[in-house]
Amino acid sequence: MRIRATVAAVSGALALSALAVPAAQAGNDSDASVNKPSAAERFGSSNRSAFSTAAAAEALPVVSKVTVNSGTAVAVGTTYAKTFTVSVTASHATGIQDAYVDLWHGTDLDNIDGLLMANEEAATCTASSATTSTCKLTITATPGSDLYMNALAGTWHVTAGALAGDGSIYWNDFHTTHKVQRYSKLTVNASPEPVKKGKTITVTGKLSRANWEDFKYHGYTNQSVKLQFRKKDSSTYTTLKTIKSNSTGELKTTVTASTDGYFRYSFAGTTTTPAVNATGDFVDVQ
Repeated sequence: MRIRATVAAVSGALALSALAVPAAQAGNDSDASVNKPSAAERFGSSNRSAFSTAAAAEALPVVSKVTVNSGTAVAVGTTYAKTFTVSVTASHATGIQDAYVDLWHGTDLDNIDGLLMANEEAATCTASSATTSTCKLTITATPGSDLYMNALAGTWHVTAGALAGDGSIYWNDFHTTHKVQRYSKLTVNASPEPVKKGKTITVTGKLSRANWEDFKYHGYTNQSVKLQFRKKDSSTYTTLKTIKSNSTGELKTTVTASTDGYFRYSFAGTTTTPAVNATGDFVDVQ
């Protein structure tokens, strides 16, 4: 099939990148070279012409929605690969036959230092009408290979593409952004247990996050963390105070015992690290 390779660039102009992005620069510790596909390479076109007319723009598929990991950040730990689903909803008068999504990290397309590509060669598309389909793919992020350095944690660009039934293509390497984060952990321990009313309770804990370089969890330092409490018969936590983690991620504060209930620490998250709540620790106040 002869595909008319028409591509929408982030600026709104129409252009087709005929060349793949260069491999990662020297000094990159990743096991896999960063070789980002172009629209022509992904959808199998040998015709690399470009279109810039309004008529061509009207003929392009229209992408109405791109979803990555159900809209939540991709949090990756130290041991297991994380596989998540991505989807593209697009429409065209001739229908949609394929779609594509990848996530890439870098300052621009000439300086990519991280790439997460689809596992499948073609998307699974489900038509909701003669013109509109939602196409799904999966992507796998592996610590130590795909995510080979901690500096990759944070905001990634999302490429979205759609192939219409007549061969026209929507392709945007800057369609949206999404967060890829270092998995976080948070613990709490309130003591003594039980305790007499009016006495002091010491609440300790630790905030840590995955290190993709040594495959261990290290303390997340100097971060604001809330100490929260809920009464025994309540389902709602209230914030008692906010403290900061120390140089090793440790947390420690004191409160006065008043009633039976659960203490927990709560971390709101950062660009590189997801929010996390510790499992509540029950204290019996006598």
